[in-house]
Amino acid sequence: MTGGWRRPVQALRRRLLREINSTVHGAELHLERYDRPPGDPGLFGAASVVWRVHEHPAGMLVGGFAALMLQSLHPVAMRAVAEHSDYRTDPTGRLHRTARFVSTTTLGSSAAAEAAIAGVRNIHRYVRGFDATGRPYRADDPELLCWVHTAEVSCFLQGHQVFAGKRKLSGAGCDAYLAEVALIGELLGADGVPDSRAAVADYLTRVRGQLHAGPESLEVVALLRGFGRSGRERLAVRVLTNAAIGILPDWARTELGIRRGWAVRRLWDRPVARLLGAVMVWACGLSPIRAAAHARARASVRTGG
Repeated sequence: MTGGWRRPVQALRRRLLREINSTVHGAELHLERYDRPPGDPGLFGAASVVWRVHEHPAGMLVGGFAALMLQSLHPVAMRAVAEHSDYRTDPTGRLHRTARFVSTTTLGSSAAAEAAIAGVRNIHRYVRGFDATGRPYRADDPELLCWVHTAEVSCFLQGHQVFAGKRKLSGAGCDAYLAEVALIGELLGADGVPDSRAAVADYLTRVRGQLHAGPESLEVVALLRGFGRSGRERLAVRVLTNAAIGILPDWARTELGIRRGWAVRRLWDRPVARLLGAVMVWACGLSPIRAAAHARARASVRTGG
């Protein structure tokens, strides 16, 4: 690339990165969570499969949108969100807080990750209520936490496998990811967290009878598909959400009343999302969060030599 083209291309790359970070994380990245102390590997470390999966922006966003739709099918989990969350009035803030939690527990320092988990556990202590049948629920119920964690990470993994291209994991790599990331679910208080693809499949079979779409579930799908603060942001989210619909289990799409044929999902939604994902990967190569986390992790090698 000639010098005359390099500057505008790099300026475009920086602009896209700012827009992606603003959409996902908000205006403040809080790099102090990632860049210190030197030598701290965090909960997983740079060589982990968790870092490999969670560093792919398109796979994580598609997986995250799919996770929100799948999680909404648990009536008790959805009831707790509907009664104790501001997702209707502040969907952007809700996205930012969720993304910060995932990135902090994945790439952040040990202290930052532990503080984020402690903060969520403290909030869960006060989330109480009654489900539609009148039975009491609590957000720190270990079984409920297991559902939320499993739905989330299984979708993250599926998003990675569909959009990571040559960086797609082997079967053993998929199992390693689930085994590693189970730590977060366990630290949050979940019981019986599935730690392999076979265990996830068995778990989903067991809970399948408890899952169905209520009015709030359909509201979540509509909210996601219309999310965005600008026309360009709404278009990008729509592309990623359509791709997320394509990685849901067939039964989940049926429950949510989504009628989007196989040909549209595979021959239009997925290729378009892959193109957008390639742009995101190109822009996020400059991600300050990733750069800070890797610099912190590399410092361990230097000080240990």
